[in-house]
Amino acid sequence: MARVHVWVSGRVQGVCFRDFAERWGSMLGLTGWVRNLWDRRIEIVAEGDRAGLEQLLEHLRIGPPSARVEGLEVRWEEPSGEFSYFRIVPSH
Repeated sequence: MARVHVWVSGRVQGVCFRDFAERWGSMLGLTGWVRNLWDRRIEIVAEGDRAGLEQLLEHLRIGPPSARVEGLEVRWEEPSGEFSYFRIVPSH
């Protein structure tokens, strides 16, 4: 079990990026959340097996077709087991 905290920058808001991240997180069997930030980045916290998290990062680096990902800030953390599923949460 592992946990990753990610901030995605670029043209990532208004392009269905949160839906994209939620879909991949769920398909990979991960738990956690995704949200928009006031500074136009996307923030993601995900937990699950390391291989699934690595796959999620690969998809986040590309994003949905209308996105333009310019950067990914990734921080590996200790998992908490606090999530039941992967979801979109309110913007921050």
